[in-house]
Amino acid sequence: MSSSDPVTFSTATASTAEATGGDRPGITPGTARRVTIASFIGTALESYDFYLFAYFSAFFVGPLFFEPLGAFGGVLAGFLTIAAGFVIRPIGAIVFGHLGDRIGRRATLLITIAIMGVSTGLVGFLPTYAAAGWFGAIALIALRLIQGLSLGGEWGGSILLATEYANPKRRGFYAALPQLGSPVGSILSAVVFISLPLMLSQAQIAEWGWRIPFLTAIPLLLVSLYLRWSIDETPVFKQLVATGTRDRFPLADVLRTSAVPFLIAIGAAVLGIGSYSLMNTYMVSYGTSVLGFSFNDLLIATTIGGLLQLVTIPLFGVWATRIGSARVVAIGAIGTLLITFPMYWYLQFATFPILVATMIIGGILPTLSWAGLGGLMSDLFPSRNRYSALSVAYSIAALLTAFIPAVTVVLAKATGNAWWHPGLILAIMCVITLVSAVLAARRKPFIDEVPLPAQAEAVAAA
Repeated sequence: MSSSDPVTFSTATASTAEATGGDRPGITPGTARRVTIASFIGTALESYDFYLFAYFSAFFVGPLFFEPLGAFGGVLAGFLTIAAGFVIRPIGAIVFGHLGDRIGRRATLLITIAIMGVSTGLVGFLPTYAAAGWFGAIALIALRLIQGLSLGGEWGGSILLATEYANPKRRGFYAALPQLGSPVGSILSAVVFISLPLMLSQAQIAEWGWRIPFLTAIPLLLVSLYLRWSIDETPVFKQLVATGTRDRFPLADVLRTSAVPFLIAIGAAVLGIGSYSLMNTYMVSYGTSVLGFSFNDLLIATTIGGLLQLVTIPLFGVWATRIGSARVVAIGAIGTLLITFPMYWYLQFATFPILVATMIIGGILPTLSWAGLGGLMSDLFPSRNRYSALSVAYSIAALLTAFIPAVTVVLAKATGNAWWHPGLILAIMCVITLVSAVLAARRKPFIDEVPLPAQAEAVAAA
């Protein structure tokens, strides 16, 4: 049997899984919960690091590290620093996706989370432009690049860690749970920045207080490492090892046999990733400089939207098990497209209740596409190369959307901050994701069924 041949197992596994509460054979509820928590904590730390850097870039990076560039140049440099991490992300996805399909999901995720946590923590030790000239800016970009490498393998592995322990028929729900990490990371990072002015003066924040959020990544890293160390490899990957069906070159296999699903996966991810970049990064800068909101108002509004997502994401995951993840993504894209321009038109009236409503409505509908994304992408690829496929496709989508804040800044300047300029960007993302989700819904999903021990021995012997 070649390393790229698919293996089909008996459907007895599905019945056994359903009879034991929906998990795979031999997987206790306690194990399933621990695995879900481990995958969720990892995505939460990833999101926490991302939003720390996003808020930091929108408000602090320019004055602290790019002072000679002026106000506009500093904001643009901050957003481009965010983008730098995404430029290198596909390289990390190729490297860690290959490792995930070759040495295992668990081992790869231990590596990625360690790199990510350490690089984020080190930002808290960087010297500013006033202290060391351009050295601090160069080091900041270097750490962002290191973050990007690790991020390339984190998301896909977290999705697989959750779904490959679960009954394949409930993949949509389990794939949605790691997505909770995004609102949790957003909430935690916003709370940190909201709390700083309550404890420190503006002068203290500018001098040293801005370092505190980044240093908090270190204890969070230790918790995440402990949780991931305490779990075992996924049953699906164990079966790939036992039957000798691992790909030697998984990404090459993806591009050779699954080029169309690969492109569909990239397009499907655009809205889920890009809407966060627009709403939580660009809007922080736009809201303070043009609409007249305070930095805290924007963070509070973002936090309210994030709290609501803690409820909606699991519900959307349940919905995905009933109608399919691709349909959930499509509904999210349609809903977001319908409210995009009315939402930004109302926002120009600049009252706090309207701001909160914008963050809630503009957060819930794209969240449909975000919650269904992991299930949609997992359904498109076989287990032998799924880590590589998910990681690289997601990273390419993240790279494409990483420039959204910078592009929107340029569009704002070109249109004189016309009220519709962010809506145009959001609408384009909706159309791309909608077309991709419709195409994904028409494809038959891959179902990986891990056989019972006796079946596994028979397959291995053959």
